[in-house]
Amino acid sequence: MLYIVPTPIGNLEDITLRAINVLKKVDIILAEDTRTSAPLLKHYGIEKKVFAHHQHNEHKAVQEIIRFLKEGKEIALISDAGTPAISDPGFLLVRESIKEGIPVQCLPGATAFVPALVNSGLPNDRFCFEGFLPVKKGRQTRLQFLAEEKRTMIFYESPHRILKTIDEFIGIFGAERQASISRELSKLYEENVRGSLQELKEHFENNPVKGEFVFCVSGLG
Repeated sequence: MLYIVPTPIGNLEDITLRAINVLKKVDIILAEDTRTSAPLLKHYGIEKKVFAHHQHNEHKAVQEIIRFLKEGKEIALISDAGTPAISDPGFLLVRESIKEGIPVQCLPGATAFVPALVNSGLPNDRFCFEGFLPVKKGRQTRLQFLAEEKRTMIFYESPHRILKTIDEFIGIFGAERQASISRELSKLYEENVRGSLQELKEHFENNPVKGEFVFCVSGLG
């Protein structure tokens, strides 16, 4: 069995009892960064073999992991924060497991874009999750395509690109388009900033830009 196990995006208490029990019972834990996952596993007294499984080694590691699963091992995949395979490694392993007839279970749990969307105040009955935009090639093409999107759009962005991204969004969607930026979700210094894209730009030009960002932008119309 392959288990996909969501982990907290900040607050260590945001993990389900089932997730803890699964991590305690499996034979192997695959972690995006073993150093990042170590405090969480230690906090809950989870002592298991932990191997790195990230974007730089996942292609090479998939077949070996499949071999372990076929031998009867139970394996859990976790990422640094949130649900694996959502803008994190995981898709390749899940696809190959299904192809090989290995049971896969994805546990429900933490993911950053859901609380950001819900507390944005923007329409959330329908939405479009974009994750990280391409850094260079294809970025402008994707943004031009989204110019006509009517659903609320959700993006992930890093702190060193947030102001540049706001400027790009103003150029595509207009300065008055309503939006919301959430950072440090579930942590001590959580911040949710709402308003027009121009207002968000002014806010982050005058305040520290730290943490991981979830950017929600209202759709056209």
